[in-house]
Amino acid sequence: MSSYSVGQVARTAGVTVRTLHHYDEIGLLSPGGRTPAGYRRYEDEDLDRLQQVLFYRELGFPLDQIADILDDRSVSPNEHLRRQRRLIGDRIRHLQELAAAVERAMEAQKMGIQLTPEEKFEVFGKDYQEGWEDEAEQRWGGTDAWKESQRRTGGYSKADWVRIKAEADALNTRLAEALAAGTAPDSEEGAALAEEHRQHITGNFYECTYAIHRGLGEMYLADPRFTATYEKITPGLARWLRDAIVANADRREA
Repeated sequence: MSSYSVGQVARTAGVTVRTLHHYDEIGLLSPGGRTPAGYRRYEDEDLDRLQQVLFYRELGFPLDQIADILDDRSVSPNEHLRRQRRLIGDRIRHLQELAAAVERAMEAQKMGIQLTPEEKFEVFGKDYQEGWEDEAEQRWGGTDAWKESQRRTGGYSKADWVRIKAEADALNTRLAEALAAGTAPDSEEGAALAEEHRQHITGNFYECTYAIHRGLGEMYLADPRFTATYEKITPGLARWLRDAIVANADRREA
């Protein structure tokens, strides 16, 4: 059976000798042997345990909890591996969320929004899709509407964004209530709500003509991501809003 000095183990595992001494002192990882002079000698199974210790440590587990986990004889090696796979999956999802938050911050900076990270998270929330901005720029970056939106939003403060989001949320609530009440999208009420939707865009971002508004309505159905935004509010809302937008544009342009 192979054995390794504390220095060899430290170099292999990428930890300090002092760390290994500490693990030994608290009973977390004691070497399987000693030299006649009393120096620590680690065996292969000790390295296996160290690997487990470092894995759980990387995930943020405290040392006393790691000891409890590894010393639980009711848990088989396969169960340990399954647990680790689950924990790795959780960590990956967490890191993906952090990456998305960084992307949102980059988008906000790109748009000229001067907010702290906490404010950005508060305003945009978890449902914000950072890729939408890049895609919007690719689609409409050369248009006057895009340039106007960039110019206007570049000067917005946190209070402005909070107000805009509150207005949009309140409008979405009224849209959902109209759908739930059986209001026809081509009715007077439906047209009024569609017009309010258009005016919200015009008042905060760019001049949303009826032609542009029609195009947005069609996109709410054609693009699954935008459809999902409204379907999350209430099923059927994406189509209802599209129909209300079309009906309102027909009325105004008649």
